[in-house]
Formats: sequence, structure tokens, C-alpha cells
Amino acid sequence: MSLSNVKLVVSDLDGTLLNSNHEVSPLFFELFKKMKLQNILFVAASGRPYYSMIDKLDSIKDDIIIVSENGALAIKNNTVLLSNAFDSKNISEITNIVTNLKETHPVFCTRNKAYLRNTSKTLITFLNEYYSNYIIIDDFSKIKEDIYKIALYNEDSSERHIYPFVKHLEDRYKVKVSANHWVDISENIANKGYAIKLIQEKYNISPEETMVFGDYNNDLEMLKLAKYSYAMENAHPLVKDTANFSTKSNDENGVEFILEKLVNSKH
Repeated sequence: MSLSNVKLVVSDLDGTLLNSNHEVSPLFFELFKKMKLQNILFVAASGRPYYSMIDKLDSIKDDIIIVSENGALAIKNNTVLLSNAFDSKNISEITNIVTNLKETHPVFCTRNKAYLRNTSKTLITFLNEYYSNYIIIDDFSKIKEDIYKIALYNEDSSERHIYPFVKHLEDRYKVKVSANHWVDISENIANKGYAIKLIQEKYNISPEETMVFGDYNNDLEMLKLAKYSYAMENAHPLVKDTANFSTKSNDENGVEFILEKLVNSKH
């Protein structure tokens, strides 16, 4: 295995680059400086909204590509590389379905803020971490901005209590169990793989020159686009089955463990 060919590194955030306290390690930022000197392009790809990702990676935001909302929006230096918002014709159909699900709290995600109706205390705690710019409204039809993703929250288990009731939408939309408490719905082409393929083509980088890290099902498409695809030790079983390699958990600096090997391979 020759890591010296790698020109593009892509990492998910939650459960991957971020530890359980939602922090990026100082070691990553040190390694990023070395990657930058070696002309390795870094992409952060997350289900989080753009503004939340910037909060985590503020010191390097001008040197990286941010792929947010599971691939619906890609931005480099305030330049939009990709924007796959919901077709407005589809919003009302999905709204009718998701607002009638039991114990499910929908969050409608636009570029700069999130909208919700419910004020579940547990959900508000999650929102402060993932969707800090949120507004509580009484009617989702009042949202005027482009909607990139509808995130559905369940306090117990998204895989058990949400996914079975929205999986029938998969023939027309991208429906992803993105974490223990979340299911994300977006337009079909709004996935991390679509965004990463576009970046590979734009920068003339092949799958053999690509390294990807992920832990959950919204990472599957992009893992398939990299020869050096890594599942975290804490990853979902489907991710472990899909990735070509594995690394330590997010709390053991699993991404940095491999990135150290990468930067050393370039010497």
C-alpha cells in the first residue's frame, strides 16, 4: 500500500474527525499544515450545516472545501461549487409525511439556519451542537430560503422509530440513517459521494489518489470513491463492510493515526 500517491483526503466530522465531545484534536491541525505543504487537498464532508462545520474548522476554513448537508452544498472560500437544494414541488409532499410521524421532530435545514416547530428539551440540546442557528416557527411553508435537507430526530433510535416509516421514499429521495438519533432526507443526488466525485473531476484526482474516512451510512457513497477508504473502529457495520481499511475510533484519533502515515510517506 503506497500512501504517497494520495492527493485528496476527505473526512466526515461526527464520529470520525470529532471526538465524543465534538472536538477536533490539536494534532489534526498540525497534520493539516503538513498536508497543505504537500499540496494534499482536504475536504470536510458532513451532515452538519455549513455554519456548524465552519465553527469546528474556523482556523483552516480558507484552505479547505466544506461539503455540508450530506453533500447538498459544497463551498470553497465562499464560492459555491455545488448546490442541490430541494425542488420546491417536493417540499409539501415530504412535509406532510414527516410532520405526522410519531415522536419525530423534523428540522428543515437552509444554508444559514434551521427551522423547527417542536421544542423538545433533548432536541434543543442537540440543536445547540449541530444547528446552533435555529428558529422555532409554527408553519414550515413560511420558509422562503432554499431547503437543502430535512433532518428527523427521535430521542430513542432513528433506525427503529423513523427509518421504517420513511424508507418508502428511497426510490425518489436520498434517505439516510445518519446517526443514532437522526434520519436525513434530501434530493437523490444530494449525497456525499456525488459531491466528492465532482471535486475529484474538478481537480483531476482519481479514486486511487483519494483517501476517505467515515463512520455512518451517509458516508457510504463517498467511501466507494476512494482506494484508501477507512471505517472508524466505532463505525456502523455497513460502513465497515464497505470500506477497504479500518482505523482506530474517533476517541483514539483514528483519522490522525492514518494521516501521520500519509504525511510521512511523502518524505
